[in-house]
Amino acid sequence: MTGHRGIVVVGEGMVELSGTGRRARIGYGGDTLNTAIHLARFGMPTAFFTALGSDPCSDRLRDEWSSEGLDPSLILTDPDRHPGLYAIHTDRDGERSFTYWRGQSAARRMFHLEGTQNAVERAQNAALLYFSLISLAILPPRGREKLLRLACRVRERGGRVAFDGNYRRRLWRNAQEARQWRDAAIGSCDVGLPSLEDEQQLCGFGSAAPVAKAWRSLGATEVVVKMGKDGAFVGDAPIAPPVELEPVDTTGAGDAFNAAYLAARLNGVEPRQAALAGQSLAGWNVMRSGAVPAIDADAPYWRAPLLPHWDVMK
Repeated sequence: MTGHRGIVVVGEGMVELSGTGRRARIGYGGDTLNTAIHLARFGMPTAFFTALGSDPCSDRLRDEWSSEGLDPSLILTDPDRHPGLYAIHTDRDGERSFTYWRGQSAARRMFHLEGTQNAVERAQNAALLYFSLISLAILPPRGREKLLRLACRVRERGGRVAFDGNYRRRLWRNAQEARQWRDAAIGSCDVGLPSLEDEQQLCGFGSAAPVAKAWRSLGATEVVVKMGKDGAFVGDAPIAPPVELEPVDTTGAGDAFNAAYLAARLNGVEPRQAALAGQSLAGWNVMRSGAVPAIDADAPYWRAPLLPHWDVMK
């Protein structure tokens, strides 16, 4: 990616177990990885900045992510660690919960490995850098500082930064620590992609409008608040979802929304139309199992106005 203005996504990709009993399916997922794969499916040149191990499972993940169109050149290798693992559990309404085994994952050391400096130097030339509060949560404090410095360097070089405030309570010592890093990340980003559910849990917000106002006051110039089945809040007004769905699995819905929204914006689509594109992909995602369902005939990746215009990435 040296010298070209692609997208760099920073975070953790894990092995995913979904389904029940003997029908459990082995796949992969992770909030930023999900968004990266969707972006690549839209035809956007996307690299995933993370770390895996040197084990056969890590090799398989590299191969499968590459087959989705992701640039694997920023995936570092930790010789002493392996990928994280999580299992998805869904209730009768399709709402999901997770069980994680990620405490010693390789991704936690992505800013402290051989090759890290080279990866950072390449990533700082991105047209768009994307990361989440989970990306920060899995890192030690020095790694978090390095990620935020990378965001600043991207902006100094004329790129843009997008941040999703994905909050997972168990990844933080307390809510105060999470809010501190959330606020710092918002101050380093151009595009803020919070969800109302996360903001309710972390900051006690009761509705989307004050969330958008708070994120703008902290430095994000463009904010879209995801509201799940109630749609999204864009600018100063909500956008209702086009259809009412009965989800099969809500895993990755927000990640899909982010990818379609960002792909549309990078292609010059105005924010409210981009949010509709986000709702379309999120709706397709929740009607299938897993964080990133396999592409089928109904997948909305090639519908106007999202056909890629390569000049926006140069």
